[in-house]
Amino acid sequence: MKLELRGITKRFGSLVANDSIDLVVESGEIHCLLGENGAGKSTLMNVLSGLYRAEEGEILLDGVRQHFAGPGDAMTAGIGMVHQHFMLIPVFTVAENIILGHETTRAGGRLDLDAARKLVREISARFGFELDPDAKVEDLPVGVQQRVEIIKAIGRDAEVLVFDEPTAVLTPQETDDLMAIMRELAESGTTIVFITHKLREVREVADRITVIRLGKVVGEAEPSASNAELAALMVGRDVQLTVSKEPAQPGATALEVRNLTVFDSNGHKVVDDVSFDVHAGEILAIAGVQGNGQSELVEALLGARKQVTGDIVLDGNSLVGSSVHEVLRAGVGFVPEDRKTQGLVGEFSIAENLMLDRSTGEPFVRHGAIQRETLDTFAVEKVQEFDVRAPGIDTPVGRLSGGNQQKVVLARELSRELRLFVASQPTRGIDVGSIEFVHKRIVATRDSGVPVIVVSSELDEVAALADRIAVMYRGTIVGIVPAQTSREVLGMMMGGEHD
Repeated sequence: MKLELRGITKRFGSLVANDSIDLVVESGEIHCLLGENGAGKSTLMNVLSGLYRAEEGEILLDGVRQHFAGPGDAMTAGIGMVHQHFMLIPVFTVAENIILGHETTRAGGRLDLDAARKLVREISARFGFELDPDAKVEDLPVGVQQRVEIIKAIGRDAEVLVFDEPTAVLTPQETDDLMAIMRELAESGTTIVFITHKLREVREVADRITVIRLGKVVGEAEPSASNAELAALMVGRDVQLTVSKEPAQPGATALEVRNLTVFDSNGHKVVDDVSFDVHAGEILAIAGVQGNGQSELVEALLGARKQVTGDIVLDGNSLVGSSVHEVLRAGVGFVPEDRKTQGLVGEFSIAENLMLDRSTGEPFVRHGAIQRETLDTFAVEKVQEFDVRAPGIDTPVGRLSGGNQQKVVLARELSRELRLFVASQPTRGIDVGSIEFVHKRIVATRDSGVPVIVVSSELDEVAALADRIAVMYRGTIVGIVPAQTSREVLGMMMGGEHD
């Protein structure tokens, strides 16, 4: 089925998320929609799938104009969507999830689960999925859950299949499997739109590439285009994609984590008996598919988790039992994974955000009063040093782009005398140009002799920054390996293999 989008414009108040976008996807083609987070890719696909209604433009399938009042109309027309965050009920079986919303019944009003089981087996056999229709979704690995989503779409006769950032929660091996499935679907005639911001995946699977920036189509490219060419289209200028760094010169052990176990509010272990060291002047990267205990580990290091056993020792002093404020005062700098809720106050100005963790005393507060001249001088210096693009230091930080918000967080945290720097998902949701800047500052921090921990679910980022890599799986560290370890080995470790 041929898909055409003509002049699609979608607004949210004064924000133009999609600005007169044209897109043509041929039948049986894998067409990649490439762009930074916030470029408008997902909004466009939500218009296609009936979740949003565009103010202007039209959707055509095989030359016939469509009118979608909601997602049901889009499904009926043959459009399916595999979301980044799966739309599955964990306690239901595979078969029950497949028929959810499209239930068929037998005489007496009972669900016809046999028909659903048959459908699962037929599609599984066709694509080699090896899925048990009676398995509970919550018991399946993430990569297999994604196959349930694909079966759900195919089972509803989807001829146009949209994959929205589908590799965000997959190991490298699961990503490779998904690419093979996409090729197989395309060869069978399914039209595929693949939304991503990962250049390697684009070049690996796409037949054609359309690049979106700030809600507009800014160019098309062939898969033969280089990463540098694609990145330049995404951000509008040339960027350095590789991290330039000299070999680490590690010093003495600065941080010792011993037998650390973290419990959630229900008493379940979310980090299980983890031990590792970090040396002065090195970057230890913690890799793994998101949701395997990395966030809870970082929260324990920062004093934000109280239900912990084991020990965290920084320069000979135990941090277990310390408050977040005490940990920060001990010389720990922290970039949180969610800058908007954990790192910044959106309504506060840039200057005010730069003093958030130093708001109780000198040099910015004296006798309970903010020293405005001192703060303003400091803020102007840091805005220049960290290349924060803003009208001025009094601009509310919530009005800045994601990349500039992250620079404000970095400027604040790296402007103190540090004994440890922890960066969790440091480049999530920021443009390629800002990624380049953030990586340079992290490496510079290492080179100044500070021990650094980087937590990232982006394997390319881990490989680029790390001096050593610790891989987490289901709350444990399955191994700590050199930075040169191959993607294949790291992928197997991310799936739980210890050897």
